[in-house]
Amino acid sequence: MKLENDLGRDRIKTLVLRLAVPSMLAQFVSVLYSIVDRMYIGNIPQVGELALAGVGVCGPIVTLISSFSALAGFGGAPLLSIRMGEKNQRAASQVVANSFLMLTVLGVALTALSFALKNHLLRWFGASEAIFPYGNRYISIYLAGTVFALFASGMNQFIICQGFAKVGMKSVMLGAVLNLVLDPIFIFAFHMGVAGAALATVISQAASALFVLGVLFGKKVPVKITFGGYSWGVCRQILKLGFSPFIIIAFDNILIITMNMVLQAYGGTARGDMMVTCATIMQSFMLMVTMPLGGITAGTQSILGYNYGAKHIKRVRQAEKEILKTAVAFTLIMMILAQTSGRYFALIFTRNPEYVAMSAKAIRISTLMIVPLAFQYTFVDGFTGMGIAGVALTLSFFRKALFFLVVLILPRWFGAEAVFWTEPVIDLTAAAVSTVFYLTYSGRILKKRLLQGKGDSVRTPLKAL
Repeated sequence: MKLENDLGRDRIKTLVLRLAVPSMLAQFVSVLYSIVDRMYIGNIPQVGELALAGVGVCGPIVTLISSFSALAGFGGAPLLSIRMGEKNQRAASQVVANSFLMLTVLGVALTALSFALKNHLLRWFGASEAIFPYGNRYISIYLAGTVFALFASGMNQFIICQGFAKVGMKSVMLGAVLNLVLDPIFIFAFHMGVAGAALATVISQAASALFVLGVLFGKKVPVKITFGGYSWGVCRQILKLGFSPFIIIAFDNILIITMNMVLQAYGGTARGDMMVTCATIMQSFMLMVTMPLGGITAGTQSILGYNYGAKHIKRVRQAEKEILKTAVAFTLIMMILAQTSGRYFALIFTRNPEYVAMSAKAIRISTLMIVPLAFQYTFVDGFTGMGIAGVALTLSFFRKALFFLVVLILPRWFGAEAVFWTEPVIDLTAAAVSTVFYLTYSGRILKKRLLQGKGDSVRTPLKAL
């Protein structure tokens, strides 16, 4: 079987680019799921701005659902890479089997629970009387595709981490292109509005999920989905590694919810819905930064995990440097685009001059410190890729807790629009803390790995540093 990338022997710089670029592009395309929906929704005649705000309120629910795919996908993929590096085929197969079972159970449970709570969630997440009907219409259809969303996102990681980044990219592109085609048909030609956008997304995610499962049940990858070998011990290891990315994504939910509530509270009746709409546009641009950035750092975790498992410490260090360089280059380009083209991005969603001006301002402010964000993502995802879950979780939680505090404090002193300054404040602070932590402890972690036996690579607790 010919491997797309040899994680243990290919030149590190080339390997990083081969995995980072397709993963980054896949996430860029993935952003189209939300961007395209919001673009078409924002241009629905007469009700576009309200409909866009309604879908924006659904954002935390959608993100919360996707965060559960991280438990098994982003938890199991680094563990699979480590086991492959250790040449432990049986343990590698167990990881995939248990991850698939976990995603299946989570998908069914989340569908039932979300339908039962959706009305309450929309109210809690900042839906006013004017925008509630649009949010309810969208989320009621979207939730029907929960299982597809989890498989498409979570199981795709097991393709990428085996070195098949291009195949993983194809699965995402399939769904995004399909969504791009179906959106205008359902929204405008069939006059379905926000319901059409949701239906297009569900169909697209189903297509991606079927592609991913077809690859993992087929002959393309070395480690396939199998049945049996289920173990609570393996599940616990997967959950331990997956908890860090899960809490990152889940906390993003809480932060978006908090931001929407703060904007409604400080914006008042006259400006609250407008500010939520502008925040939705700003968050759409930030997705174009954070998701591809995450694609770079998460997509290259397999290099770190494989070589960490194989005790190729020099290759681990080289990979971290190359991943950081790639992440910094990407964020620098995106910062320049944000500062010069934010207005044009806002015009995709609305032609209202007041909405465009505020959205462009929010984009410029929120992206001021995204270059330091590259350090945060590289080091946190790097620790996760090597199975150091405690460190990754601590650094991630610090950034989220800081965001929560700043988003509540700033508007009390400077008004509702000060909320948009939250992102640069926490990006710079969290990046500085993560960098200091990495420089202080990474050497000890790698040295400790050299002394470990086979199978011990995912058991490095934070307190042992």
